[in-house]
Amino acid sequence: MANQLSIKRNITIRAVVTPRWKEEAEREISQAISTTDQQLAQLEQEGQEVVNEIRRQSANPLDPRIQEQVAGVQQQVAAKRAELEEQKRNLLDQQVSVQGLEMEQIVDQGQLESSCTVEVGDNLVEKLQASIVVRDGVVESLSEGA
Repeated sequence: MANQLSIKRNITIRAVVTPRWKEEAEREISQAISTTDQQLAQLEQEGQEVVNEIRRQSANPLDPRIQEQVAGVQQQVAAKRAELEEQKRNLLDQQVSVQGLEMEQIVDQGQLESSCTVEVGDNLVEKLQASIVVRDGVVESLSEGA
């Protein structure tokens, strides 16, 4: 019978809000918003090109089958547009949240996966609760069970 096991666990990465951290977070969000805007513009352009091509290749653009094809493309474009617009709204919300953060506040930034050893008698809940606090990318503290 084994007395210990190696298990995988998630470690929460937490960051101390500093001017540098805030600037980087705002820059990343701004870039993501810009990328989303570019994707929206490209989507509209490509959607219109496909519709124009369908109509151009057709002998009768008013044929119900052609209209159906066009409507299908327009539906796909509308669905993707809605998805991108939702993504942009979420990014704008994140931007507002980051701008409202106080200096020295600690915020969750992500997770890493690691392994740890558990032994008979260990508190599994505490072993699974691990975090790293970083300030401008430098590890400031490590904690387990908190």
